[in-house]
Amino acid sequence: MVTTVRSFLTHAVQLEREAARRYEELSAAMGTEGNRELKEFFGRMAHYSRLHLADAVARGGFRELPTLAPHEFEWPDGVSPETAGWAGVDAQMSALDALYLAQDGERCGHAYYAAVAASSTDAELRAIAKDFAEEEADHVRQIEHLILHCRD
Repeated sequence: MVTTVRSFLTHAVQLEREAARRYEELSAAMGTEGNRELKEFFGRMAHYSRLHLADAVARGGFRELPTLAPHEFEWPDGVSPETAGWAGVDAQMSALDALYLAQDGERCGHAYYAAVAASSTDAELRAIAKDFAEEEADHVRQIEHLILHCRD
């Protein structure tokens, strides 16, 4: 588990970069399926992930964030929360399958940030991780709302 603000932000940059790529893939897949609503939703989610990434970089401020090799990250279970269980996007996947895939990623991202917030003894790190966890919780709520709507 990360223990410094610098390390956390380095991980957050990578996590959000991966989330943006995943959402871009989901947006493209929903475009292929002709689902304009989800294409636009996933496009917005990719944008939000890039904003969250920019926020992580900005919060670094004077701290130079290192570039890590994939094996140097300290992820739970050895893989980034946004890619855990990621089997890729099938261009023929259903809207519901796409939403479930997005939901899994957001839940894992939320759990990661919440765990850092809960376990850190550093007040600044706790506060930043809590902010990031709240953002991910909002994403989970948005996706859960769409899942309920999609089932109707």
